Amino acid sequence: MSDDLRDALRDDLLGRVAGVLPGVRRDLEALVRIQSVSADPERVGEVQRSAEAVRDLFAAEGFDVQITSAEGGRPAVIAHKRSRREGAPTVLLYAHHDVQPENDHADWDSPPFEPTERDSTDGRRLYARGAADDKAGIAAHLGAIRIHGDDLPVNVVMFVEGEEEVGSDSLPALLEQHLDDLRADVIVIADSGNWDIGVPALTTSLRGLVRLDVEVRTLVHGVHSGMWGGLVPDSLMTLARLIASCHDDDGNVAVEGLYAGPAAAVDYPEERLRAESGAIPGVRWIGSGSTVERLWTRPALSVIGLTAPKAEGSSNTLVPAATARLSLRIAPGDSVANARDALTRHLEKHVPWGAELTITPVDFGEPTQIDATGPAYDAARAAFTEAWGGAEPIDMGVGGSIPFIAEFLDAFPDASVLVTGVEDPDTRAHGANEGLHLAEFERVVHAEALLLAKLGEL
Repeated sequence: MSDDLRDALRDDLLGRVAGVLPGVRRDLEALVRIQSVSADPERVGEVQRSAEAVRDLFAAEGFDVQITSAEGGRPAVIAHKRSRREGAPTVLLYAHHDVQPENDHADWDSPPFEPTERDSTDGRRLYARGAADDKAGIAAHLGAIRIHGDDLPVNVVMFVEGEEEVGSDSLPALLEQHLDDLRADVIVIADSGNWDIGVPALTTSLRGLVRLDVEVRTLVHGVHSGMWGGLVPDSLMTLARLIASCHDDDGNVAVEGLYAGPAAAVDYPEERLRAESGAIPGVRWIGSGSTVERLWTRPALSVIGLTAPKAEGSSNTLVPAATARLSLRIAPGDSVANARDALTRHLEKHVPWGAELTITPVDFGEPTQIDATGPAYDAARAAFTEAWGGAEPIDMGVGGSIPFIAEFLDAFPDASVLVTGVEDPDTRAHGANEGLHLAEFERVVHAEALLLAKLGEL
């Protein structure tokens, strides 16, 4: 191909990207206004309305569409459109239409379900719950499809889930129920993010999750702290010592039997790390190893909740029982079964003073390690580099968990799974003022259109 022809094709594609973006933006804003909070029983109707809106968007693009569910789960949308090209590969495009709760509206600078564009420190953003996570994933898929129109270079299967934010409990049953409908050569999961503004990424590893409720009981009932303090241990003091045993003095997780591995040699500058984490100036980092090892490929244990009397209004009483919810992120290469057993053994061994210990499982998610080699990954890297103006993507780990990715890898072992998305380090997904960086979103749409074209050539 001559340079002139290559430039003409590039300019034509850029023109088509610019042409579809206003409509895609309108559709994204309409989706965002639907309060599809899957964790809220009172908004079940909104989750259903969101699924119907997604169905209508892809039906309008000529897809055969159905709304489906399994085992009483939230509604998912499955849609198909075949390429006119003989022998074209099949690509599954995944996103989810449910969103996190918005929590206290007072923490938002604009109404959480009214998309609002305004300046940020790094460019214009669209602020709203779901504007990025993950209704922008749906919109990116929609934009890439509209760019190609009726000349799709690949067969496309859309799978838009409705319960990712509450753990995808019915996903295994849904995959089994629709295994043939969802089978594909390449799976593109738009639920992660990029390394930085202007630097794309493929997510190649994610930590898994083990959450447990740990109750410590030292008394049958509360007693006077003056009469019995100094002899009888209270449950809060006991629980605090038990929790403290889970880390060494440097802050490394001290639970024997957990796996830790190496991470890519990626530089994470101190000033960026502190700004993105929200850590106050005097706080020192915990743990050992490189920054990205601690964030991506080593275990991390956090206390994310306590059940105990509030300080305000408390009495001089020894508290008989207290509960902590522990969130253990497990490294790629480990397993839920091993990590759960290791943490349980540690807690049973270290509970002090003969206290009664009760451990209740909450939820789990397997870690993921993707071998990002082969033609589909080469196509993705080439598409990203072109869409980001020559910036090559990095292979990025993620400290959080997306358990359903392991489900896809198990269900479709022969497919190439590409994990990408629209988020950036300041997206604030799950928090107040979640925002979609609009220039990055344009690059994501451009990159996915390029990716579909390059996959069609394989």
